[in-house]
Amino acid sequence: MLASSSPRRIGFLHDLGLTFEAVAPDVDETVPPGASAEWLVADLAESKARSVAQLRPGALVIAADTVVSIDGEILGKPGDVAEARTMLIRLAGRVHNVHTGLAILDERETRIDVVASAVTMRDYRGGALEAYLATGESLDKAGAYGIQGEGSGLVASVSGCYTNVAGLPLCRLTAVLSELGIAGITPIRCGDAPDHRPA
Repeated sequence: MLASSSPRRIGFLHDLGLTFEAVAPDVDETVPPGASAEWLVADLAESKARSVAQLRPGALVIAADTVVSIDGEILGKPGDVAEARTMLIRLAGRVHNVHTGLAILDERETRIDVVASAVTMRDYRGGALEAYLATGESLDKAGAYGIQGEGSGLVASVSGCYTNVAGLPLCRLTAVLSELGIAGITPIRCGDAPDHRPA
């Protein structure tokens, strides 16, 4: 089971050759005051996994939650274009962190990990920023950009797992699934993950 309706996470699991059912979890994703990015993503990933596990007893459940943070502040999904513009201006030309909590559970055990990547943004201004906002992609993405889509043009470089920034750290996921004996899964290194990183 994949505790997500995210097209990118569904696509990643299809790419791994897994047979699975995707179900959107029913959890409260409100950010508590003072929560750290690491704590938040681990807590939400576990909550998502347990929510879906109740629907399918005995299934192996995979869940993830991803947030962007800069200057110690968590940036969620923008509420509108104006908020997206403010977020992206704040990120421009700077390094920010992307944390993904990964929860994998079945009847035997629960595995919870947090994977972090550092993303350096280009110093985009004016036309490039407005052109991206016009795509509408920023409105359902943490930090107001999607690295797997048009937002890749705003990114200068990624340090760490690229697929983590896209919402599912395949390096860690495949390692855990291999340890659990899932047939056909071979652990991959970050550099082996299929991606479309900008030059």
